[in-house]
This record gives sequence, C-alpha cells and structure tokens, in this order.
Amino acid sequence: MKVLVAGASGLIGNHLLRQLLQNQVFTEVIALVRTSLGFSHAKLQEIIFDFDLPQSYQSLPAVDAAFCCLGTTIKKAGSQAAFRKVDYEYPLALAQAMRHRNTPHFLVVTAIGSNPKSVFFYSRVKGELEKALIALQFPSLSIFQPSLLLGQRQETRMGENVGKVFMSFIWPLLGGSLRKYRSIQAADVAKAMLKIALQPASGVCRYPSDEIQEIADHFQI
Repeated sequence: MKVLVAGASGLIGNHLLRQLLQNQVFTEVIALVRTSLGFSHAKLQEIIFDFDLPQSYQSLPAVDAAFCCLGTTIKKAGSQAAFRKVDYEYPLALAQAMRHRNTPHFLVVTAIGSNPKSVFFYSRVKGELEKALIALQFPSLSIFQPSLLLGQRQETRMGENVGKVFMSFIWPLLGGSLRKYRSIQAADVAKAMLKIALQPASGVCRYPSDEIQEIADHFQI
C-alpha cells in the first residue's frame, strides 16, 4: 500500500509514521511536513508542504489511504480563528484533494465529544469537520475520536498535564458507557489507525476512544 500522512511530527502522527514504516504492507509512506523530520528511511518520502497554499494540494500524489493527524490547541494557535484553520480548514482541504484523486480511504483524528452543535468551540469545530468530511462521500471514511492523549510531546501543554492528574483519580470510576472518556496512549491511537487501514470498512465509521483502545489491544503490528 502507498499511503500519505499529514501531521507526522505530532504526537499521534509521529507514532503512526514509524509504525507504517515498520509494517511490510506499506511500501511507500509520504509525509507532508512543514520542515524535515530529520531522519530517512527507504520507504519514506518527505514533501515540504505549505498547507496555506491552494496550489500545494494540486500536486499531491494518488494513494491507497490518507491519514490526517493534524491538530493544535487554541493557546498554541493564538486565536480561535487560527485554531480553526489548523483543525478544520487544513484537514478539509487535504480531504478534498484526496477525494479528487479518488483516494478510497481517508482516516482522520478528531476528538471524543465532537459535535457540530456543541456549545464548546473545540468540540464544535471537530464536529463541523466530521460533517464536512462525510459530505465528500469517500468510499471509506474512518473517524477516530480519542479522549485525553497520553505520550511525550515536544511542547508542554499545561491543560493536558492537569487533565492527566485529574484522570488518574477518576480512572476507576470510568466504567461501562463512560469508558470512552478514559485517557489513551497516542501510540495506541496510531496502532488502531494502522489496523483499520489494513481492513477498512465501507462508508463512514466512527471509533470512540474505548473502541480505539480495544482495537489496539487486539492488534499485533
């Protein structure tokens, strides 16, 4: 399989990229990056990509599957408008380009609680993205909705650090239907994405955090 990854320098994307490179099924892995990742691999092709330039999307290659792991925070982005650009406009532009190239499978990371009618800006933007992607009618669209992500980031996110401490206290209480709110390792999200890429289902499939965890737990890379 020939695949494309956007957001390969991020927490989930970096794990995903390395897992794809290690898996023999994936013969060519294209990473869209703003700056070089700093390492090479026989299967890896880096494309220095400007997500703000419409013409950049016109030269993207056809692939068997495209992974979108783009995401930021309002604090890091600097404003709600800047956040929306990274978490809505870039993923949608990428998806439109991939759909134009007849890419059969698009896999995207949103978040638990995504809802286009949410009163919370973050959840609303994620939900609006899901709605826009569904309208593109990919043969297969896989939407991954993780809860609080665990893993070592290059930058410090104070809100996530507080969330991790809080989660450690309430973890035992999150059973049954509340399991989807348990925190999850970014590496496991990547693992589940790889598994679904190998065995895609037709139409739109949403994977909340507890299902992502279950997929990862039962899959050997």
